[in-house]
Amino acid sequence: MAKMPSMRTDGSEPEYSDDETTPLAHSDIYGGSHKNVDTKNWDVFRNLPPETEREDYENQTCYLLIIKSLKIVAYLVTFAVVLGGSVLAKGSLLLMTSQLEPDRTIPFCNKKYGRDKKFEASISEVERISWTWAIFFAFIVPEIGTFIRSLRICIFKSWRRPTVGEFLVPLIFETCHVIGLALFVFAVLPTMSVLKAVMLTNCVCLVPAIFGMLSRHPERDAKGKWVLQCTLDVIAILFQVSGLFLWPLFSAETSPRPWLQPLSAFLISCGWWENYVDVNSPFGLIRAMGKVRRNLDIKKTTRYFVYIFISLFKILAFFSSMMFAVWIAGGNVNNLFSKISEGFSSHQINITEIRPPEVGILPDLPGASPLVDIIKEESNASLIRRVLGVQIVAAYLTYIFGKFACKICIQGFSFAFPVSLAVPVTLSILISLCGLRSEDACFLENTLPQYLYWNCPKDDFTYSFFTKEHAWVWLLWLLSQAWIAIHIFMPKAERLASTERLFVTPMYNSLLIDQSMAMNRRRDDDNDIRADDVEQEPAETDYEEIRSIDSSHKEKEKVFKGDTIPRIYACATMWHENKEEMMEMLKSLLRMDEDQCARRVALKYFDVVDPGYYEFETHIFFDDAFELRDEGSLNSPVICNSFVKLLCSTLDEAATFVHETQVRIRPPKKIPTPYGGRLEWVLPGKTKVIAHLKDKSKIRHRKRWSQVMYMYYLLGHRLMELSIPVARKEMIAENTYLLTLDGDIDFQPNAVELLVDLMKKNKNLGAACGRIHPVGSGPMVWYQMFEYAIGHWLQKATEHMIGCVLCSPGCFSLFRGKALMDDNVMAKYTLRSEEPRHYVQYDQGEDRWLCTLLLQRGYRVEYSAASDAWTHAPEGFGEFYNQRRRWVPSTIANICDLLVDYKRTIKVNPDISLPYIIYQSMLMAGTILGPGTIFLMLVGAFVAAFRIDNWTSFYYNIIPITLFIVVCFTMKSDIQLLVAQILSTGYALIMMAVIVGTALQLGEDGIGSPSAVFLICLTGSTFIAACLHPQEFWCVVPGALYLMSIPSMYLLLIIYSLINLNVVSWGTREVPTKKSKQELEAEKKAAEEAKKRAKKGGFLGLIPGTNADDTEGSLEISFAGLFKLMCCTHEKPIDERQQLLRIAESLEKVGKRLDGIERQMDIPVAGRRISTVAHSAASPRHRDNLSGLEENNGEDGNENKHDDDDDDETSSSDTREKRDDMINPFWIEDKDLKRGEVDYLSGTELTFWKDLIDKYLKPIDSDKQKEARIAKALAELRDRCVFFFFMCNAIFVIIVFLMQLNKDALHLKWPFGIKNNITYNELTGEVFVTKEYLQLEPIGLVFVAFFALILIIQFVAMLFHRFGTLSHILASTEIFTCGKDVDTINPELNVEKDGVRLIRQFQKLKNLDGDSDRGGAGDVARRKTIHALEKQRNSRKQVGTLDVAFERKFKEILNSPDKQARILGGDHFQVTFEALKERRTNVLERRTSKAERKKSYMETLKGPILPHPNGAGPPLNGSLVPNSASRTRGKAPKPKVTSIDFANNGLPPPAHMPAPAQLNPGFLSDDEIQLYNVQSNRRNSRDWRDPDVGGSGENSSLRGSYDHLPNRRNNNSQM
Repeated sequence: MAKMPSMRTDGSEPEYSDDETTPLAHSDIYGGSHKNVDTKNWDVFRNLPPETEREDYENQTCYLLIIKSLKIVAYLVTFAVVLGGSVLAKGSLLLMTSQLEPDRTIPFCNKKYGRDKKFEASISEVERISWTWAIFFAFIVPEIGTFIRSLRICIFKSWRRPTVGEFLVPLIFETCHVIGLALFVFAVLPTMSVLKAVMLTNCVCLVPAIFGMLSRHPERDAKGKWVLQCTLDVIAILFQVSGLFLWPLFSAETSPRPWLQPLSAFLISCGWWENYVDVNSPFGLIRAMGKVRRNLDIKKTTRYFVYIFISLFKILAFFSSMMFAVWIAGGNVNNLFSKISEGFSSHQINITEIRPPEVGILPDLPGASPLVDIIKEESNASLIRRVLGVQIVAAYLTYIFGKFACKICIQGFSFAFPVSLAVPVTLSILISLCGLRSEDACFLENTLPQYLYWNCPKDDFTYSFFTKEHAWVWLLWLLSQAWIAIHIFMPKAERLASTERLFVTPMYNSLLIDQSMAMNRRRDDDNDIRADDVEQEPAETDYEEIRSIDSSHKEKEKVFKGDTIPRIYACATMWHENKEEMMEMLKSLLRMDEDQCARRVALKYFDVVDPGYYEFETHIFFDDAFELRDEGSLNSPVICNSFVKLLCSTLDEAATFVHETQVRIRPPKKIPTPYGGRLEWVLPGKTKVIAHLKDKSKIRHRKRWSQVMYMYYLLGHRLMELSIPVARKEMIAENTYLLTLDGDIDFQPNAVELLVDLMKKNKNLGAACGRIHPVGSGPMVWYQMFEYAIGHWLQKATEHMIGCVLCSPGCFSLFRGKALMDDNVMAKYTLRSEEPRHYVQYDQGEDRWLCTLLLQRGYRVEYSAASDAWTHAPEGFGEFYNQRRRWVPSTIANICDLLVDYKRTIKVNPDISLPYIIYQSMLMAGTILGPGTIFLMLVGAFVAAFRIDNWTSFYYNIIPITLFIVVCFTMKSDIQLLVAQILSTGYALIMMAVIVGTALQLGEDGIGSPSAVFLICLTGSTFIAACLHPQEFWCVVPGALYLMSIPSMYLLLIIYSLINLNVVSWGTREVPTKKSKQELEAEKKAAEEAKKRAKKGGFLGLIPGTNADDTEGSLEISFAGLFKLMCCTHEKPIDERQQLLRIAESLEKVGKRLDGIERQMDIPVAGRRISTVAHSAASPRHRDNLSGLEENNGEDGNENKHDDDDDDETSSSDTREKRDDMINPFWIEDKDLKRGEVDYLSGTELTFWKDLIDKYLKPIDSDKQKEARIAKALAELRDRCVFFFFMCNAIFVIIVFLMQLNKDALHLKWPFGIKNNITYNELTGEVFVTKEYLQLEPIGLVFVAFFALILIIQFVAMLFHRFGTLSHILASTEIFTCGKDVDTINPELNVEKDGVRLIRQFQKLKNLDGDSDRGGAGDVARRKTIHALEKQRNSRKQVGTLDVAFERKFKEILNSPDKQARILGGDHFQVTFEALKERRTNVLERRTSKAERKKSYMETLKGPILPHPNGAGPPLNGSLVPNSASRTRGKAPKPKVTSIDFANNGLPPPAHMPAPAQLNPGFLSDDEIQLYNVQSNRRNSRDWRDPDVGGSGENSSLRGSYDHLPNRRNNNSQM
């Protein structure tokens, strides 16, 4: 974990640092990297990096402006839709409930029947029945959606059987909720005005309020805060209770059933119980319910299984409650079924005239009333369906857009605000509508039928309603609901959180949509990370060390917040990358270092909680990193190759480029390791870059074995060997990510952050990959630009949407540590290839195989189109073909492996379903039949373009393909590639002619022909896809090149890959390596033997051959050296000259051998300087001591001829240096690696690497017989695969081609592009009209039926994936980043928003001294060039670490108001900056107080501790000496070991042994002194652990190789 200093806001020196023992503000802090170094006067000229890098997404102003504009639009549109949908849904519901009141009359417009009269309409029973069913249908729509969603997940994914409690508790509460809802809408709301009804919807939160209060734990929050929260809870409960009984008590006389209102509201509130119970509640009942809720959350598939039945039961319960409500309202339940059809059709509405009573006129008959004229009005049959549709659509849009707002992190404004405003806005609108209707009965006559309106209050309701009905109390109900649902205003969910993470239940309640959305939104837990959580690495804490003293203490399975911090390990594999490629990767790592440093400073200095905080460390695994210093030498030492040296020299240049000023990284620390070596750098942001240099003679090389190395090292050694509880390991593994990189990758920190977002969103996600962009120049790169674009836009997007991505490329992917550590993943990945299929599946496509293992274990693999990375693509034809020669067979092998075992995979993996397997099977069939399909396409294209018959076209195409197949079987790879390149060029030219011919054919057939329709669909979908990817739109430009390359890439390449399937070499980045003399001689001998065998075999095995060098003929005839004819052959006479030369060579070899023996026996050789390099017997490269000797010719004082470039490698004639690969290997003294510190591995890590190499990574010994057997097996596998492909394609081609020959009988009539032929017969005067249909021929039918179906699937999936990508981009985009919208009321909000960005600006190394490093963009003649050079040369300030740069600028701003205004851009950041200062002061005070309490508590626990009387053995009473000098962070001191007796098995020496201070250095030899110094360095190193202290019996044996030496302090050597 990176360390960084602390600082004070008063400008004084830093108070404490990260390790709390060593202040980091001394000069050592600047050793991490240097801004400048001493330079000569003549060498002061500078080569500054360019000011801007390649224009990526972050630096494109136009792109950012568009994205910010889209997010603003998203804010406004989402707010409008959520608010509008809530109002419409609630208003339409109240319109429906208003029609359920029995015997209700409504004023009717008098325009039609007389303006001087008044009319009213009566709502009939048939009308009420139709609205009753409309409400029922509105309720069941989301329940049916819940049923379908739950059933789909249980069928296509997985499910778990719930316990009795997990099933009954949700069932009981949901049943209560549904019963109360039915009584509420069918019995309560119809009896009151809509104004009361809409107010009453704020009083359905009683149970959540009670459960929320009972779930608060006094120990979890501060006492004052807990008391305040409980007080507000009690007030909210009282307000809710008042809403239940206010109107029933004051209007009991007018209300027919007043008891229904409190009962129904209470039952409704039971539906949101789950969101307000907590497992940590002090009350047992709440805890039990909290456990049920927790189990349903953990076992998500159990929830969906339960809701399959609950959704159906809720429909049944609502239906039963609906009939009960109709019955208690006095309705006829039987009519609900008998008159349903009449209700939804047109029926009669009774309109009556309202007559004033006539005084003095009596009726003719006693007891009779005046006659009333009834007018029949036809009802609007479609109105009910329209209102129902509005209610359903409005509720659904509210749910969808509300969920979208939560996903893209705009919940506060676009979700919480409109949901809270739904009732007030609805109430305001209804008041207006009722007021207008009371004044004019014809209001909205053109919108709504006049017999249909809301149930408005009578008379002067605006005054009497708010006075007599006590409607003002509604404000209290509204406030109480706002407090109960206060969590929706403070969301803490991650970006793009899943629906299960956002909402408790799967769907929503359409009848109370706003309350449902607010109460169903999860109350997020407090996941904020504080600085204290990241101060320590995941190791033993102080309290755990104290507990370890008492073995009887039981460790508590506790997980800390720090364990949830993402730990990202960038693991790059390198081989033979050039400087440009290395530069791109190093710049990406430096950008990550800068980004992580800003987040760490914000968190540790100011406690700014950054949701994207992560820890970062880089590991580079260099394959074949060593080479012989001298090729052809007998015992040449091993040094790092030129690529490792290039990496060392490129790092400073990359840092200079990123920081835009001259930066020099501190020289790397050099560490010998069992696998070769290690170089460690500390970047300016204090993240580490560790290069693991692999020696192929000590460890297996190739990419897959490098991946095994970092998996076992990071996840096995560094995680599983931690002495922490299992629960913590589980959490750390879940949040540990391996960022796999290639040595030429280029990416931005934002790309990694987007991948981490996907990991946080879905815990089942095992791997995630980004969008890979090929980089390079030339036609091959242009082709790959289009190919990569189509592959990502369509194929990967489709795999992501309907299943899982099958391949997460190793060049830029993020893997979850926990997923890799699962069974049958990491362990199976170490399998050595034994069968021929393994070499293809395991070694040729290791990335795809690793993803296959993850999928088969149930993990998901996803693709993020917003996470961009750039990689160098093959620029040459041969390199491209060799790359695809590896990819094609491995892809087919891994997909076949997945398809063969599809049943088990579907059962294990919930994201892989049978339809997805069918889709992949279709693609596999297309791949297998691809060559035959392209061949048929060429045949048809030749016929259309060149106007030839089918057989001629068939011959023209089969001949070159057959020729290429023969060449691939008989010729070498170079010849195959040459022929493929020639044929590709020819096919490209032919394709141009085909395109022209096809265009002419389309002109004849018209736009409705099959070819035209398919071409339009293909180009149209590609164009739309490009438009939906505006940043990648120009990738479609090489589409013409892609079209011309189709025969080459889908026909020739497949043939080349299959026939060369037995070739398992890498094929790319191959460079010659230096070889020893033994290897050269062995190669020379093998070549001579092969030459002899070839000549001995003769010509084609028929004419016996002979050795032309040893024979000659009496008569010889030759022609230009092409052939030679010898007659009367005989052996050549022996040439004395050649024989003497051979004798001289033999004598020279004998002389060199004798000199070596003399040096080995210490016999001086006059006139000769000796430098011996004797490798240890454990070195695999040189096992014979005598073979490690080398003769060095030259006079005394001259340098060794092999050591001209290294002065340290010379020695006098009396010096003899022993070398051990684990102590002083030759490569560690290479000056090209710079003079960095030398360190050594700890004993534990040393043992780990030895065991790992011995078990999994031991170099494979060369076995000629086994290699021949494997080569033969691979050839047999190749033959079988080629035969299978050939037969499948041959049968397919023959069938389709024969059908094409009989197309007149075998065709389909195409329904488009019909031609009408009109024929006039002059004799009869008749006119004949005939229709000529275009024909869909067999070849066209194959294309339409197969490829068109795949294209449709991919295009639809691409649309959905683009929406998800846009959501991801919007979620990660901040609108106001200019710093101008400050909040003076809440400055903490500004700190949270702008803190990290301000720190990123302050920590820049560029212009740190206040002046620019650049000449300026003004007049060149006035540029002060010499002044700038002199100032640069005389500058002695060494500031290179980013946190120190930040501290310096922060102090300058504190002390200089002028700089404060200039750097902060005026007054824009003043509020934020003041908040930062205040927060820093609080952080310092809190940490000081915490440190004092911790120190006091530790001393109290440990108590007075006495040492052992004789100084040996453990302390008395099992206690430890509280010596601050021997303890860091309260850790127990290690027992002091004065000396070690290696003859006594490492135990303390007897009393007669002298102490270390009494040892005479003369008693030790020089080599022992050297080994002693090495051991001392190891003990002083940071990672050294004493295995004898605090370890178990197993660990006590993990001693280093040199622990037998006495312990003496010595400074680390500098090389």
